[in-house]
Amino acid sequence: MKLQEYQAKQIFGQYGVPVPHGDVAETPAEARAIAERLGGTVVIKSQVLVGGRGKAGGIKLAKSPSEAEQVASRILGMDLKGLTVKKVLVDPAADIRKELYLGMVIDRARRRTVMMASSEGGIDIEEVAATAPKKIIQVAIDPCLGMKDYQARDVAMGIGLPREQLAAFSQICQALYNCFVGSDASLAEINPLVVQGDGKLLAVDGKMVLDDNALFRHPELAAMRDEEEETPEERQARESGLSYVKLDGQIGCMVNGAGLAMATMDIIKYYGGSPANFLDIGGGARADKVAAALRIILSDPNVHAVLFNIFGGITRCDEVARGIIQSLKEIPTKVPMVVRLVGTNDAEGRAILQDAHMQTAETLAEAAQKAVAVAKGQA
Repeated sequence: MKLQEYQAKQIFGQYGVPVPHGDVAETPAEARAIAERLGGTVVIKSQVLVGGRGKAGGIKLAKSPSEAEQVASRILGMDLKGLTVKKVLVDPAADIRKELYLGMVIDRARRRTVMMASSEGGIDIEEVAATAPKKIIQVAIDPCLGMKDYQARDVAMGIGLPREQLAAFSQICQALYNCFVGSDASLAEINPLVVQGDGKLLAVDGKMVLDDNALFRHPELAAMRDEEEETPEERQARESGLSYVKLDGQIGCMVNGAGLAMATMDIIKYYGGSPANFLDIGGGARADKVAAALRIILSDPNVHAVLFNIFGGITRCDEVARGIIQSLKEIPTKVPMVVRLVGTNDAEGRAILQDAHMQTAETLAEAAQKAVAVAKGQA
């Protein structure tokens, strides 16, 4: 679950990260009122879950309340990479002398939270990694020991902070780490963390991604979900308990298991096709879940074929086959489908599908080749 910038900075502030004391506006008049309250120059920032807002014209300075109202009127309602701006954050403008990057992320290979920092703040960390990887300092944090002061000091010196700013930087690192762990986040990022004219550090931007599987522990964070930022397909998948990510290909994928779904996408690419989505229906593969997944897949007009790849462990393949047949009665379609079943009662499952005149396959390679062929109109 991704949070808007203003939400991330609210949480940062609760843990002690210094953040601007701005507010959110949904109308130009509200933006003017906030600017009047803050006084001085303000920055109007579009609140949408995409990067590159500044380059796209979604972040502007305003030197007076009337200008803030005018700027907000231009930004509100604008289209930013396919998303409509419905809220703006009005923050006091910072006296920026230097921009830094500071973030926490999970490194699954090391099984650690990793703190990353760079003297090149204000741009995507991926761009820094590609063009100047030596400017990114990484420190793996032991989950049993937590973050230690010496680790923050090492990072501060690695990015060239002067000695007089070490204590403040260390406090921000500790606060961000506590926020990351306490919120069950998979990403917590300050970009940029700025050095102001008076030497103080300020988090002028913030980004957080929360682990959906841990939201039951944080109802106050779950309530922050902005459903208007989700596509209808993403919302339907979440409500149906499905893991779904839309892609740009032509072959819809319905798989039980995230690892198996990734392998399915890989082999589709190997045989010359392109997956239209990642979709993990999880265990059980009941008819209602299959039907919900099919609705989501078939709502994509680019889908020219659907590949089912089901591994029957506890789930019986004949039950899955009946679920597929039942769901197709509820969702009639002319899109060709290929089903690969393996595991418990797989022969019985394939027989049920063959009786319904559906294409089946015994191996993933065979299924992928058939799906690619029908998607290209070759079968």
